[in-house]
Order: sequence, then structure tokens, then C-alpha cells
Amino acid sequence: MSKNVSAPEIERLIQLLARLPGLGPRSARRAALHLIQNRDKLLEPLASAIRTAADKVSVCGQCGNIDAANPCSICTDPRRDPGVICVVESVADLWALERASAISSRYHVLGGTLSPLDGIGPDDLNIASLIERARAPNVTEILLAVNATVDGQTTAHYITDHLENANVAVSRLAHGVPVGGELDYLDEGTLAAAVKSRRPF
Repeated sequence: MSKNVSAPEIERLIQLLARLPGLGPRSARRAALHLIQNRDKLLEPLASAIRTAADKVSVCGQCGNIDAANPCSICTDPRRDPGVICVVESVADLWALERASAISSRYHVLGGTLSPLDGIGPDDLNIASLIERARAPNVTEILLAVNATVDGQTTAHYITDHLENANVAVSRLAHGVPVGGELDYLDEGTLAAAVKSRRPF
């Protein structure tokens, strides 16, 4: 049984860092040591940035994006096309599309995908609010920019079925997005081409 050689405060920092995606116990230990050794340049500014984010950043009540404003800056941007709602699984996917400057629409973040095996049903996602938004008179198109996975396609079909009586066109990303691929890992060119080549679902 190994024992902790660091102060409890350091161990707590390591344990929290280890919960971040891509960081295991060893990486978290190295990151914690680097932060502590660079207290003025990294640790204190990071602690301040985390506190500010915790105090000011929230989930947009309209689309599900995260921002310091609610509604978020995308929902309130008058330059965006209010007739198109781009549906994504996560905020990371929204950010990926924004980095690619692929579309100037409004967004809707589902918060995941339908996954019966994991016990995730329609009530666990932001689907009902999407259906409601899609029925607004000014909305003409719903672009389903979900990942090309089994769960992503299941979710897309579910949404399409529930939009059957809504007066909107439903489209999806072209197959430039590889099957099994996730938007956050694709390059900007692939994303932009997929959006431009979208077709009816």
C-alpha cells in the first residue's frame, strides 16, 4: 500500500486534477507540481480564473450553450440567421462548429444522445425544448449536427419523427463526417464542408 508523501492540500489538488478528461493520477501529479512550482505565473491566475468562471458562467436557458450572459451571446447576436437552428450533442461540438466558422445560425445543445443501454431517454435530454423552438414561426430549418455514431443517428431519427408535423425542413451533416467520428476531433475544413453539403434527413 503506497502512502501519500504530499501535504493533504496538495493531495486534494492532485485528486481534483485527476478527474479532468485526459489526466490520470501520474499526469495530475505532474500538473499539480508544475502549478505549485509556478505559483505566481500559473497557480494563482488559474485559481482566479476558475473562481470567476464559477461565479459568472452559466448555461443559456434558450440553447444550452455556456456563457457569462443568459441568453448567451450567440442567441442574442442579430447577425445570425434566426431561421436555422443547428442541433449539437454538446457545447464542445458547438465550439468546434464555431471554430470552423461553418454556419451562422442559432444553436441547440441536446446535452448528449439517446442511449437505452445507459438509461438515457428523451426526458434526460433537451429535446422537448428543441421541438418547442422548432415550432416558432420564424424557424425554417433544423440542422442535425449530431455525431455519426449509432446513438447519434438514433437521436437524429427520434427528433425527425417528432418534427414531422412542424413546418420546418430537417437536414443533417453530409457524410464528410466519418461514421463513428466526433465533431470535436474533426478539422475545421471537414466541418465546414459537411455543413455546406448538408441534405434533407
